Amino acid sequence: MERVYLDNAATTPLDKDVMAEMVSVMSNYYGNPSSIHAQGREVRTLIEKARKTVAGLLNATPAEIFFTSGGTEADNTAIRCGIEAYGIGHAITSKIEHHAVEHTLNQLLKQGRIDKLSFVDIDEKGNINYAHLEELLKNNSRSFVSLMHANNELGTLTDITRVGDLCEQYDAIYHCDTVQTMGHYVHDVRKLKAHFMVCAAHKLHGPKGIGFLFVNHNIKIPPMIFGGAQERNMRGGTENVYGIVGLAKALEMAYAEMESHQHHVQELKDYLKDKLSREIPDVQFNGETAADKSLYTVLNVSFPAMDMADMLLFNLDISGISASGGSACSSGSNIGSHVLSGIKADPDRPSVRFSFSKYNTKAELDYVVEKVKEIVAKNVAV
Repeated sequence: MERVYLDNAATTPLDKDVMAEMVSVMSNYYGNPSSIHAQGREVRTLIEKARKTVAGLLNATPAEIFFTSGGTEADNTAIRCGIEAYGIGHAITSKIEHHAVEHTLNQLLKQGRIDKLSFVDIDEKGNINYAHLEELLKNNSRSFVSLMHANNELGTLTDITRVGDLCEQYDAIYHCDTVQTMGHYVHDVRKLKAHFMVCAAHKLHGPKGIGFLFVNHNIKIPPMIFGGAQERNMRGGTENVYGIVGLAKALEMAYAEMESHQHHVQELKDYLKDKLSREIPDVQFNGETAADKSLYTVLNVSFPAMDMADMLLFNLDISGISASGGSACSSGSNIGSHVLSGIKADPDRPSVRFSFSKYNTKAELDYVVEKVKEIVAKNVAV
């Protein structure tokens, strides 16, 4: 069998129709979108058409969509500029957020740009304690809240409507990292109460190096990158035109295919979970796995303690299987998954994140289970 790619939460293959759209633009348009001549105006039109497409899918206005280099820049812009714009001294997050959020907030605390950083309680599956979130909001000054929609390692979903309602009640600014769920679920920003949402195109079969930041029209923030008047004076630098066009095409396709995509991928996830449960003794799963509580593209599998556990991913790789994972950080060590540590996973049990896309098949999963069985049988500690 050819290689089996099950690391789609890290990045997805570029869809051929997205590539064709980008190649067409590369071949036929070369003007600088800031130029006032015909070639520049043609390219400007492509960007604004893409912005309108993205906005329409999210029920946003085009003025609320700002193109970035990806999810990390979008997260940084939302957090840094949102806190600066409103002089907020207290931030709330969790210990299982993506490093683009965690490291940014820790840096702001270190620099004295915020006075206090609070972590909302989570359970052993990565679920937010909403009562504790309300307590933190109630007992502190105006807060900046950064909580993701779906955890990138566990797949556990957060009720972002509930978080948004709490933030509205306590006049908090709410940033929601939607990198893993944009294009996989419908996001209606007029119903959700998030002030910021983000996208990275390469998570939904679009190109790398492009994303966007949604900024609710009720708030205003300064730019993070200076240099020009691009993106309505919000992000200096000549726009990544090919990426922007590719992002809009990928998101448009994701919405059009969403129902069938969800059904197919959820079926694959359930199939692998059930087969691993039957075939591997003492296999467990990190995070929520129920369809209504978990991102359908991610399954985090916890294997029994084994010899050379750190070689598990390498052994999968040489068997032709691409996945990711690790283990909880050991005491006194910074090596390992901060997410697994955050849910107090057993550091002796290696974990693998299998993440799926529309291109995966059950035949591939049968092969994966066969190889996993062989690896576990050879290495499980007696």
